[in-house]
Amino acid sequence: MRTLTTSAHLEPDTSARVNVFDPTPEDEGFVTLRVGGEFIDLVLIARPCAANALRALARAADEAATALDRIAATAADGDA
Repeated sequence: MRTLTTSAHLEPDTSARVNVFDPTPEDEGFVTLRVGGEFIDLVLIARPCAANALRALARAADEAATALDRIAATAADGDA
C-alpha cells in the first residue's frame, strides 16, 4: 500500500460498492472498492495480485463489526 493516513467516521448510512475494470490488451484489469458518505469517499484500487490484501481487510472489518456488536450488547445490558 502506498502511504496515506487519514480518518473518517463510519455512519450507519455509509455505502460501499465495488467496480470491476476488466483486463484490456494494455492492462491486467483491477477493481475499486469505494466506501463513502456525505462528505468523504475512500477508494481502494486493487490489481489481481492484491486479492489476499482485500481478503485480510474484509476479515479485519468483520472482526471490528463483531467488537461493535459486543459493545452495543454491553451498553444495552446497562453495563456501559
